[in-house]
Amino acid sequence: MELNSVKEADADAGAVADSAVVDVLIVGAGPTGLALACDLRRRGVSVQVVERAARLFPGSRGKGVQPRTLELLDDLGVVEQMLAYGGPAPVGMVWRNGERQGEHRMFEETRPTAAEPYTGPWLVPQWRTQEILYARLRELGGGVAFGTALTGLAQDGDGVAAELSTEATAAGTTAARTFRARYAVAADGGRSTVRGLLGIGMTGESVDPAPMLVADVRIPALDRLNWHIFPAEDGSFLALCPLPGTADFQLTAQLKDGSTPDTSTAGVRALVAAHTHLAASEVTHVLWSSDFRPRAALADRFRDGRIFLAGDAAHVHSPAGGQGLNTSIQDAYNLGWKLGQVLRHGAPAALLDTYEQERRPVAADMLGLSTRIHRGEASRGAATRQLGLGYREGPLSTGAAGALRSGDRAPDGPLPDGTTLFDTLRGPHFTLLTVGTDPELPPLDPELVRVRKLDAYAPYGKGLFLVRPDGYVGWAGDDARGLADWLRAVGGSVAP
Repeated sequence: MELNSVKEADADAGAVADSAVVDVLIVGAGPTGLALACDLRRRGVSVQVVERAARLFPGSRGKGVQPRTLELLDDLGVVEQMLAYGGPAPVGMVWRNGERQGEHRMFEETRPTAAEPYTGPWLVPQWRTQEILYARLRELGGGVAFGTALTGLAQDGDGVAAELSTEATAAGTTAARTFRARYAVAADGGRSTVRGLLGIGMTGESVDPAPMLVADVRIPALDRLNWHIFPAEDGSFLALCPLPGTADFQLTAQLKDGSTPDTSTAGVRALVAAHTHLAASEVTHVLWSSDFRPRAALADRFRDGRIFLAGDAAHVHSPAGGQGLNTSIQDAYNLGWKLGQVLRHGAPAALLDTYEQERRPVAADMLGLSTRIHRGEASRGAATRQLGLGYREGPLSTGAAGALRSGDRAPDGPLPDGTTLFDTLRGPHFTLLTVGTDPELPPLDPELVRVRKLDAYAPYGKGLFLVRPDGYVGWAGDDARGLADWLRAVGGSVAP
């Protein structure tokens, strides 16, 4: 689907399904919900996405897409669009009294390698990321029921009963219905209705008491070569970052004088005039604006029976580290393959317990990193790119071989036929890599486990590496002992 047709898509395309029960109900059509829906649909899992708003989120808020997230979007089949519509972060330019003071590098520069092909962050406005994921979901036969709010939730041993309210704005009427699904996922943001209905608390802290404003604006008089930064003596600041693929800038500002940001068009223009050398009239458009107070909070648990929390519903970050959207999409990727294994391949329901066991510690670490960056206690270095994240201590990690331990991210690399390891890994299957060795293997179901033999390759070393569908090594060893047992535990992926 062309992206420019997404907003005008048939309103009935994502209407709430009439089927008696679907596999998964996803509440929220942000990056988390859309990525999860895409992953489930390609696994043959039936999905219903509901969104309270009448359309996709219109702002640029989570614009920094980290390399690890680009790898996941590569696997989902949308990285080419992300690269085409995005761009690298521009060099910062500090201004004082209308004069350029010099450049400021906001991120450590990195070069792509065979093992790590993406650098970052790659800037893509959040609204564009959501359009790309929504178009992919439509290609996979899914959709979103917009203007549909969750108002009640109950569960039993067989599934979840959701009370949905759909407003027909043209007719001015509201319709309510009960909808059943085997599982439900809260991807409905930091003020999650689902989390509130479940009574799950969030433990956190204020990162900074000073409020912030974020807006999308057009300023034709300002060059787009730099990320323009305007610091003030009292610690306040205003920054204008050009958004790739658009004529817009993302404005972010923090006010240390205790005032409440004015998010109106006139207020945003006045803010620019007060903190920069630009006149209010030079802000020709204010497309979207919002205010917030930076905080860090982590849900007390990520699961309640058949209902899961993902993304901002589970963890809320300061935007300083560029970790929120990325951690959220990776939640979806961790949960998606596990739901698929349980619903389609006979994996024990206990596999779903590993979602919280693996993701909650990662979210806690990323929250701490975002907070330290916001407070100037850490830099935007290698940790923000998220390539070093993994599950070595997780419940699904078994064994080690060569250069890797189970739980590590599976590196990319070139193959003799001109393809790459990521090409081999792409899709909902498991992949067994036999690197520099030719052991005897147990019989494997070729639909669920693909085998690729490789010469020794330094990022792996020598050994056997079973790569999970989310791109992490689940099992590793010098020979195949224990491989069949591991596969059976996650879905019976061994041939009879």
